[in-house]
Amino acid sequence: MKKSILVVTSLLTLAFTACKQHSDFDSAAEMEVAVTDLAEEAEEIPLNPTSNTESYAEIEENKFESPATKPLSTFSIDVDNAAYTNIRRFINNGQEVPKDAVRIEEMVNYFNYSYPQPDSQHPFSIHYEYSDCAWNTQHKLLKIGLQGKKIATDNLPPSNIVFLVDVSGSMNDENKLPLLKESMRVMVKELRAIDKVSIVVYAGAAGVVLPPTSGANKTEIMNAFNNLTAGGSTAGGEGIELAYQLAQENFIKNGNNRIVLATDGDFNVGPASDKEMEHLIEEKRKSGIYLTCLGYGMGNYQDSKMEILADKGNGNYAYIDNMQEANRFLGKEFKGTMFAIAKDVKIQIEFNPKYVQSYRLIGYENRKLNDEDFKNDAVDAGELGSGHTVTALYEIIPTGVESTYSPAKLKYTQNTTVASNSNELATIKFRYKRPDENSSHEIVKEVVDTPIAFENSSKDFKFASAVAWFGLKLRDSQYAQNKNPEDIITLARHGIANDSEGYKAEMVRLIESSKSF
Repeated sequence: MKKSILVVTSLLTLAFTACKQHSDFDSAAEMEVAVTDLAEEAEEIPLNPTSNTESYAEIEENKFESPATKPLSTFSIDVDNAAYTNIRRFINNGQEVPKDAVRIEEMVNYFNYSYPQPDSQHPFSIHYEYSDCAWNTQHKLLKIGLQGKKIATDNLPPSNIVFLVDVSGSMNDENKLPLLKESMRVMVKELRAIDKVSIVVYAGAAGVVLPPTSGANKTEIMNAFNNLTAGGSTAGGEGIELAYQLAQENFIKNGNNRIVLATDGDFNVGPASDKEMEHLIEEKRKSGIYLTCLGYGMGNYQDSKMEILADKGNGNYAYIDNMQEANRFLGKEFKGTMFAIAKDVKIQIEFNPKYVQSYRLIGYENRKLNDEDFKNDAVDAGELGSGHTVTALYEIIPTGVESTYSPAKLKYTQNTTVASNSNELATIKFRYKRPDENSSHEIVKEVVDTPIAFENSSKDFKFASAVAWFGLKLRDSQYAQNKNPEDIITLARHGIANDSEGYKAEMVRLIESSKSF
């Protein structure tokens, strides 16, 4: 029996108790047998089935591709990590994690890795590591890492931040507006005198509750937050329009212009469908204003809408499940969260069929791009913040390895390579724009076919592998042969390093807690 609440058996038991003395059965025992038979045949019916209206976009896992027929893999980076904290919320509440709530790239990118700082004119460094795949031992794993340049606080540009706060009736729960107010206290502490802050709220209508105010006036800013109360329906579209208008009126040239949207995503007035919201945000991003989305709450949490807003609005997305997460995302990682050092960052990899029989990008399903989009500067992609790390994983089936996952071999198409003596596994290309530019820069890096023995791989490689493996288990992925949680826990423990805040140790606890799911 699953962990969801069952009511059918309880109702039948009540019926048995109430009718025990008034039934047409020959005996109470006879009626009890009939009730038991009905209970065994009854379907699970959740208590208050309409009370949980959470929404997640459907994810179809990336499949293995042959470099003979699809040599290029192209995608946008993703610095969002909302999926991990949302998964943590489910596990901590003893609930089974919805399959489509699991976005593996966001789980992997929740954690920081020890990549070197850039030492060139580019705003990020590039790192790769190639070793064995933990869940399919005949396969290999290619880890690609980006490390954003860390910018000192004194060198950061002034900010024009408009907080857009949902104060509709759905935000009344303790883990919504009250938590939002407390978490804003963390962020307000990071503001400087040169920063400007405004607050727009929306419920039945949208309005400005704090005009542009210096970050030095922290008491005034927090008083405005503390005076907010929840009530009414959700005019999300109207609020977004007003927030962008206010941000545009106070736009700082060469500054950090950003809207911070805090909501449970439950838009039900105005542009409500995902497609309508997508079009609205795509229009607004042309203004050069970034968007950070903060998700709160449970029960009616609209993850699909929040993800679209962040992806289409030149921004990032986090789920704030407790004050620990507020302190991490809005405090310790404030610079990475709020200050972009590169935008429209795209990655394109060409695999060499001499060494690669087939490959699979793990995660990033909703960040894939058409191959021709790589050089098209009109196509939007993800941003990279100050000090941010981004990690991507490819599972590779080497040439000559027998695998049930490999695509069917073609009769008429032959594999070709640039040179028979080439030792290149793949070529990785990166394109990005600086925040104030409209044209891209390109970086090219070759990956050689020299895999490291798994025991000699880095702590980062082991831990990132464990995180992805955990995600595959939660999704019950068809692409993972081994889903033994004890093996995942062992690998994760071997990969823990540089964990002063305990985030990596916490993931081990989550894996242990989820073993019964």
